[in-house]
Amino acid sequence: MDQHHLGNGLVKVIGGHMRLMIEGLNEKERRMRLMAASIMKTSIQSLWMMWENVFDFLTKFRSESVWGYGICKLVVRQHQGKSMICQDGHWILAGDWVGELHLDNRQVLRLVRTVGADRAGLSTARMFRHAMKQISEELDNNPELVKVQVLTGITLLHRGIIHGIGFEQHPISSKWQQRFYAIYLRFLLRVMHPEGKQRIQHSAEKLSPMMLVISKQSLKERFTARKNGFQTITS
Repeated sequence: MDQHHLGNGLVKVIGGHMRLMIEGLNEKERRMRLMAASIMKTSIQSLWMMWENVFDFLTKFRSESVWGYGICKLVVRQHQGKSMICQDGHWILAGDWVGELHLDNRQVLRLVRTVGADRAGLSTARMFRHAMKQISEELDNNPELVKVQVLTGITLLHRGIIHGIGFEQHPISSKWQQRFYAIYLRFLLRVMHPEGKQRIQHSAEKLSPMMLVISKQSLKERFTARKNGFQTITS
């Protein structure tokens, strides 16, 4: 073998070795970046849960009472703002007692960390429906809740929540409130969901906050008692 061929072979070996080293460094760098991103996200989630504690504390001062039903929190307060009419003809006037629905984000985050985002979404929807059954019964049977005639909530993910329960969609009339809820809820999605950032980037136009409303009577009609003792959602 002449020196020319020997030199070419040596160059190829060194080149291949260098490529492997670079690929190894790139993989190591990628893992380090993923680890750093994971630590950062976990830290932000922990800070958010601290804010949840503050929010829960402040909520007690702007409401008459707060009730827990599984994955839902029901905040009883008086309606403020413009009057609204439900599809069944029930009016919501300023001063009327309403029940604000809030998801318990601690439970949601625990599900995401335990079973992953996709399964957590399915579990949350199932737990939400179960909580709504409980709330429907409580609105009739709990003396402190019988005055609540309407349930409301504000969310970005209204398409999934509405299905099978009967919530109506109402636009948020105040522009500044609409902007506030959009920023707040999109940030919450980024914090809670592993792919929240990508989801917002790809579906920003679909992630607009909406007010969900359902009257006590409409909710009751959705969850009907059967003679055999079971309950189901009517179609």
